[in-house]
Amino acid sequence: MKKILLALTLLLGLTAFSQSNPFEKDTPKPVTFEKGRFYIDGTQIPSFQMKKVFAANLHSIKLYKEAKSKESIGGLLLGLGITLSVVDFAVGVFSDAKYPTALTYAGVGAVAVSIPILCGRKKKMEEAVKSYNDGLKNTTSSEIDFDMNALANQNGIGIQIKF
Repeated sequence: MKKILLALTLLLGLTAFSQSNPFEKDTPKPVTFEKGRFYIDGTQIPSFQMKKVFAANLHSIKLYKEAKSKESIGGLLLGLGITLSVVDFAVGVFSDAKYPTALTYAGVGAVAVSIPILCGRKKKMEEAVKSYNDGLKNTTSSEIDFDMNALANQNGIGIQIKF
């Protein structure tokens, strides 16, 4: 009796933690990029979840990471440039200091540099979506594609290679 009870308990435990249907494949759906937003089947997907979606295609995740880097660097330069210009303007207005100084020119230069960087971001996002959607059509690829990242966590540092 103990053996039957143990077997039923184990069987019940296994079925409780099993997947719904191992033969049912979740087919990936094509992604669209409109007005700076990502859509799958008409549903908007947040930008932070797109990294998981693009993970299936290494070329598209590489392009997506480049676009996010461009967004960060461009936003930093834009904010820094505007801040420098406004601070220098405020100092010039509220004191007897000469206006414009080098801070204004540096701020305008940072804003000017940030504009082409931010413009290239949209093109990279569109290329990532196109690459992902093309990868859905071509499931058999003879091209060897890999991604290498440096990782660090509480257990140590290492290198991650994805084929």
